[in-house]
Amino acid sequence: MNPKENIEKLIKNLMENFPESPSYILDAMKKVPRHIFVSDEFKDKAYEDIAIPIGHHQTISRPSTILKMLSAVQPNKKNKVLEIGTGSGYLTAILAEISKFVFSIEKIPELGKMAVEKLKFLGYTNFSVNIFDGGYGWPKFAPYDCIIVSCGSKMLPKNLLNQLKIGGRMIIPKGEGRHQNLYLITRDEKGFIYIRLDKASFVPFITESK
Repeated sequence: MNPKENIEKLIKNLMENFPESPSYILDAMKKVPRHIFVSDEFKDKAYEDIAIPIGHHQTISRPSTILKMLSAVQPNKKNKVLEIGTGSGYLTAILAEISKFVFSIEKIPELGKMAVEKLKFLGYTNFSVNIFDGGYGWPKFAPYDCIIVSCGSKMLPKNLLNQLKIGGRMIIPKGEGRHQNLYLITRDEKGFIYIRLDKASFVPFITESK
């Protein structure tokens, strides 16, 4: 496996299939070695546009899905981002490339600890991972410019909506089971604006929050 060639091939395919995607997001994805975030068993598939198991009934999302989500919320270097569902840490790394700081929450301790190790190995410092129930968000550092939810929710968590900054943007897969739609939510002085985007399939959002 030649990671550099495989990354370039992946990005080329994404550019061809999603030509209107912001170039700075594609550039950030090109800098992040996806094979670092998967087990040895799946390293030969690391640069395919597929979801890959990472243990604990969780997956690392398809690169094309991540590209769609980031293209919708468009975080930038001035933004403070809240990520719900650290998982492998792959999306966290991309967010660290394109935003000011990433606050990421992971409910499964083993995944959170492993993600931190990989992120530190790659040299990222503008992130913090909290082992906690993502449904509560991270109120200590709210409000956030962007909130990215990487798990499918039956409803829109009020805690997360309340932690979104005026003018902020949130992306969340909403629906029953593994069948969801991505929703882009923006907040203004009057409230929230909801836009339904593409279909999606994420692992369920498990939370005790109301």
